[in-house]
Amino acid sequence: MKVAILTASTEVYKEKEEDKSGAMIRQIVEEAGLQIVFAKALPLDRKVLSTVMQRLSDGQVADLILTTGGAGCSPADCTPEATSDIIEKTILGIPEAMRMHMMKLTKRSMLNRAVAGIRGKTLIVNLPGKSGAVKECLEYLLPELVHGAEVIKGEA
Repeated sequence: MKVAILTASTEVYKEKEEDKSGAMIRQIVEEAGLQIVFAKALPLDRKVLSTVMQRLSDGQVADLILTTGGAGCSPADCTPEATSDIIEKTILGIPEAMRMHMMKLTKRSMLNRAVAGIRGKTLIVNLPGKSGAVKECLEYLLPELVHGAEVIKGEA
């Protein structure tokens, strides 16, 4: 399975901060035996994010796109909107399950605005922006995300 990792953070994009959450996704994905085909930090810019996700999906570069960052309540946060701009089918259960799982650890997870959906044969999922939350969520969700991506591709 081919996985793309997008870190939505202007500070990481400008190399002013370390990409801890993207590195966490990479570690978990590699440990699961999945192939990382694209990993990049992008600025918090709705058009940039949606364009990159669209190209990765339409070009069938990735079966699963995992984003981190930009899904909170900050004025600059726009990852859910960028994702919603390009998905063809919304999957409500993924972010619902993620938030429900995280509510056991912190009530602040209710402020996460993540979305998930399908474009073509690609599953796109917004994960939290903090590496600890990414670890908790992705370890919880990954088996079902892999299965979902396989179903979308007609392999399951």
